[in-house]
Amino acid sequence: MRHWFRFVVLAGLVWCGLPVMATPGDMLDWADLPDPSAQVFEDPYRDLSPEQFDDVLFVVRMRGRLLQDTGSIEERQKWQELLTETEDALTANGIDVDWLLDQRAVVTERRRKAGTNGNPQFDGQTITLAGFAIPAPSDPDGRPVAYLVPERGMCSHMPPPPPNQMIRVRLNGDWTPSYFHEPVRLTGTLTIDPSVQNMMVVDGQMPMNATFQLEAESVETLETKADRLEWKQRAADRIRAAGNRKTGGAKASK
Repeated sequence: MRHWFRFVVLAGLVWCGLPVMATPGDMLDWADLPDPSAQVFEDPYRDLSPEQFDDVLFVVRMRGRLLQDTGSIEERQKWQELLTETEDALTANGIDVDWLLDQRAVVTERRRKAGTNGNPQFDGQTITLAGFAIPAPSDPDGRPVAYLVPERGMCSHMPPPPPNQMIRVRLNGDWTPSYFHEPVRLTGTLTIDPSVQNMMVVDGQMPMNATFQLEAESVETLETKADRLEWKQRAADRIRAAGNRKTGGAKASK
């Protein structure tokens, strides 16, 4: 009877939607890192079809062109006709162009928060997370540093992820990445500590904009022989990684 009562209480807590706190060493997914409260917001641009979005951009361009003292009378008359035709088409589809354009700053800020705000549930928690490590210059105190990203190639062959999908990792000195995008599983204390550092990666200078910092306690490399054969490092990757290893992962960017 006592076990049944405990089960009912637990089920009630879950049903009421109370947050489930992380336990030390919890294995997280990258989708857990963004602040959930910042992910759901009204974005009127998201509801536009590709054609409607192009029409809105066309309205912006035409309005800007007509504000300038350029073009002949005939050209300006044609631009005004095209502008009116496009605005009427959008209005017929229930799209208020002026209101939509007024929302640009609001939507931009909402998107910024969605991509930068970290999940406060895991701030200060001991977590475990798998990803791909990028060597970075050491901290001023000599502590080796790396960046952890969710996909191989990010920040070099691919664009960088949003800040709340990048982690600046202070390593414990027992391990540093052997090459760019080395697959690893890290365990340590995660904190929301935004930082930006310009550093040299494979394709040149890149701002490493990270919402989180991880004080690594343990590192598990995940590479297998098959993985090593599949992922053939570019010569630049190998050369730069070798330079980093000579200084314990502390090669400074110029």
